[in-house]
Amino acid sequence: MAYIIAGLGNPGEEYEGSRHNVGRMVLEHFAKKHDLDDWKDDKKVKARTAKGKVGKESVVLIEPETFMNNSGKALAPLVTNKKQAERLIVIYDDLDLPLGSLKVSFNRSSGGHRGLESIIKALKTPAFVRLRVGVSPTTPSGKLKKPQGEKAVIDFILGKFKPKDLEVFKKTLKKTTEALELIVTEGREIAMGEVN
Repeated sequence: MAYIIAGLGNPGEEYEGSRHNVGRMVLEHFAKKHDLDDWKDDKKVKARTAKGKVGKESVVLIEPETFMNNSGKALAPLVTNKKQAERLIVIYDDLDLPLGSLKVSFNRSSGGHRGLESIIKALKTPAFVRLRVGVSPTTPSGKLKKPQGEKAVIDFILGKFKPKDLEVFKKTLKKTTEALELIVTEGREIAMGEVN
């Protein structure tokens, strides 16, 4: 059974390079590194997909072509039981983590992330792997500086990275790709131990 790796974001040029599209950016970087970037439009699942192998493991990469809040619609046809859900990895932006950091978790709540809420609802289980990529700024002392209020949050996550933040994020791409490789080749427990 293949690993399904989903990179969350919004389709369309206007969202490219935004913080909310971090999942897609990580997935595309991972695809290039493993020569899996032969993307196909799959109308049945409303997504772009690519297939291949990482080590001995088969992988299916998926970029939902639905908006973030409907990500579950694209994954539901591919993940039809709890066993498959355990081999699903979802990559997404996380406001609770500072820019440049990442965390692997499994079987957790959505933490208020609407893309995750949509997936949990569509799959009827929270038991899948998350690769959480930090996007929040920090103070000089390292304290998280999350935007406050719904409008500020939306403006921030839909905003593009500032040049210096983009540099930090690009360094994170290598770490996130290595974390994905670990999950696929060694399993989520080992990946959690090493990444977190």
